[in-house]
Amino acid sequence: MPRDIQVAAYYFPHYHSDRRNDAWHGAGWTEWELVKRARARFPGHRQPIVPAWGYFDESDPAWASREVSLASVSGVDCFLYDWYYYEDGPFLQDALEQGFLRAGNSHLMKFALMWANHDWQNIHPASFTNRPDTLAYGRMSRQAFERMTDYIIDRYFPRPNYWAIDGEPYFCIYELGTFISGLGGLEQAREALDSFREKARAAGFPGLHLNACVFGLNVLPSEVKLTDPVQVVEALGLSSVGSYVWVHHCNPDAAGFPQGSYAEAARRNYEVWEENLGRYPVPYHPNVTMGWDPSPRTIQSDRYEPRGYPWTACLAGNTPTAFKEALRRAKAFVERDDVKQKIVTLNAWNEWTEGSYLLPDTVTGTRYLEAVREVFGR
Repeated sequence: MPRDIQVAAYYFPHYHSDRRNDAWHGAGWTEWELVKRARARFPGHRQPIVPAWGYFDESDPAWASREVSLASVSGVDCFLYDWYYYEDGPFLQDALEQGFLRAGNSHLMKFALMWANHDWQNIHPASFTNRPDTLAYGRMSRQAFERMTDYIIDRYFPRPNYWAIDGEPYFCIYELGTFISGLGGLEQAREALDSFREKARAAGFPGLHLNACVFGLNVLPSEVKLTDPVQVVEALGLSSVGSYVWVHHCNPDAAGFPQGSYAEAARRNYEVWEENLGRYPVPYHPNVTMGWDPSPRTIQSDRYEPRGYPWTACLAGNTPTAFKEALRRAKAFVERDDVKQKIVTLNAWNEWTEGSYLLPDTVTGTRYLEAVREVFGR
């Protein structure tokens, strides 16, 4: 019998080569280069992190199969791919299209898209001045949005393991402010989403489950802050809301720099779960974050100071035990009668350069995934 609670882990697909990165960083470049070059920036700082599986190519179906096997036995039901599509087309799609979807065991897991529609900035790595160039803009025209949704409905939605809620394919928008701005306003954004819904119904689905990430604090400098996110969620007719990472609701520098507090971030996010449950007119999906350390995305020879993302404090104390307690809190939250959708998101499967990953490293092994299995396992 399937579990009532569904666990979805965000998947950051920056560990395979892509033609855009070839142009920006050199042929064959991936973000593994930052993982390899990370160094301890203060006493007690655990860097570099060394992946237990080595620096593998996530677009290789054989490696993707290993990921599916590990995730599926660890209580992770779905990979929510950070999915990039700009005005001129897709970016970083091969982890999903060439890796996961071609893995012989991909049927063991669901997958869905979190449209990461933020500006792509040159922070790989960021300099001490922290004034990165924008390499691709997240704002999108209506024409490009129509091309994107056709692409999604054609390539992804018909697959039997695409994640659906009550039969409706799940699609998340990371930045509502950027989405609305690109289309010219709230009314135009609603019209674009209505077109997406109609196309999904024409393709044989009962509708579209539209989710959005809601922020308390902005992290990336290009993120557009909404003055009234509740009104926006209502106006767009969204199905649910959720969060991507804990630092969207708790400044990691607040408890000190260079080491913030995982316990304090957890406490604040537990409060946010309650606030958002009562605040929004649609279901809220709580998030549990494994850790936070974006220092690998900074130039390692520069002095480490608080200069805004990625020059932020790391969250100290994110042990497997502390993570497991946060998972227990999330499980208890979604089991309540007033929580209508029993969904928990995890940050993240592989955000290595933000210090939030479930894949095993050479120090902790699979202990974070064991915590997921012990709390949510089949």
